[in-house]
Amino acid sequence: MDIFETSSPDETFLFGQQLAKLINNGDVICLSGNLGAGKTVFVKGVADGLGSDDVVTSPTFTIIHVYEGRLPIYHFDLYRLDHQWELADVGFYEYASGENGLAIIEWPEKFPEELPDEYLWIDIKEGSSAEERLLYFKPRGVRYDQLCEELKESCSFLL
Repeated sequence: MDIFETSSPDETFLFGQQLAKLINNGDVICLSGNLGAGKTVFVKGVADGLGSDDVVTSPTFTIIHVYEGRLPIYHFDLYRLDHQWELADVGFYEYASGENGLAIIEWPEKFPEELPDEYLWIDIKEGSSAEERLLYFKPRGVRYDQLCEELKESCSFLL
């Protein structure tokens, strides 16, 4: 597990931009963290880094937002879902299959058994100050191990 630290929302955004440079078609990112932890700020940075001009907001009430960029971005928020069968209704399996762009899944802990076999799990937690964030990267699979190594090289200033 790798831990990255950001000192402000702007730095969390920039970190998302850095990650976007390493994203490939079919990647899956799971974002876990309390309400207000900075998940949407991070997604805004990823979307910007992938060249999206779309306005990124939390998909809490719509469950999924789709953004256009270098790759399509499928941004899920599973917070309001209560049953596994609801995932099929929102296209979760189709978009998180690793074939159609980038899937970003907020609140993945609600349905861990429904996640693909490989993904990058990121826990975002508040640090020692209200603006500081600790990002705990937990790669699952060779692709994501490699992604974390590349990210450490490009963001060594955040370790």
